Amino acid sequence: MKALVYDGVETLTFRDVPDAVAGPEQELVRVAASGICGSDMHAYLGHDNRRPAPLILGHEAAGVIVGGTCDGTRVTINPLVGCGRCVACVSGRDNLCADRKIISMPPREGAFAELVAMRPANLVEVPKDVSLNKAALAEPLAVSWHAVRLGLSALDPAANRSALVLGGGAIGLAAALALKAQGIVNVTIAEPNDARRLFLEKQCDLPCVPAGTGSYGLVVDAVGYAATRASASSLTEPGGVIVHIGLGENTGGLDIRRMTLQEITFIGTYTYTPQDFRDTCAAIFDGRLGALDWTEERPLSAGASAFADLRSGAVAAPKIILHP
Repeated sequence: MKALVYDGVETLTFRDVPDAVAGPEQELVRVAASGICGSDMHAYLGHDNRRPAPLILGHEAAGVIVGGTCDGTRVTINPLVGCGRCVACVSGRDNLCADRKIISMPPREGAFAELVAMRPANLVEVPKDVSLNKAALAEPLAVSWHAVRLGLSALDPAANRSALVLGGGAIGLAAALALKAQGIVNVTIAEPNDARRLFLEKQCDLPCVPAGTGSYGLVVDAVGYAATRASASSLTEPGGVIVHIGLGENTGGLDIRRMTLQEITFIGTYTYTPQDFRDTCAAIFDGRLGALDWTEERPLSAGASAFADLRSGAVAAPKIILHP
């Protein structure tokens, strides 16, 4: 099969690799659409030692099952696999499993390829009237759906029902859409990139500002740098909630004194539970997350140039979808 292989820092090669093979109790999926994630970009830049070269990246995918009793079924893929036995998995929190695995991280190859294998429990059937491009967005949308669900569950009913999202990339946009779908009407995105901000305003009809000002009941940091954590610390109202999704850098930024004196709750969130993934798929299928028409499409063979364009900031769209 053809695949886009990460061969070293800022080096991606479109080449032949051995076909993916379904193991016991797995399905083989022919990939139709696979999105480029921020974690793929971190690996591409050599910033993720969990993803050593050579490796097939990509974990946001949808396609069609090949062979077996489900041959021809259109599916979107939950790429996160827990052990199924630990306390976290048994309680439905597979994302906290100490032995969790995800495609695009050894020993599991990713979805920037023509084929990928996955267990049936991680596949959600896609209705015929929903495009596989939209279905491939289930993974990043689920990340933000999960984060928003946790943030709103911690928000006091008397708190200001307003939200600021720091970062207008795919996860930030997804957070804004999830906030609206889960009942928050007043949502603003802070995005410093002029082209992306204009894109979000025109294409997604979302209020965007270059930098956050004011005070909000809930602040979502979809970037995760010291500077954005500093903004979150200062812009969250007393008694409010900071939801931290971004993995930009490990330390710095939080004003712990203000957070303590003002009883601001900080929640770190990682991926999603299986139920969050299914709930996100349902929201995609019934239109609660909007038109989802904010992606840019390119062939997988042009994946290297897509990464380079993302690296240089030349892409206004929050997400590039690659087609094998």
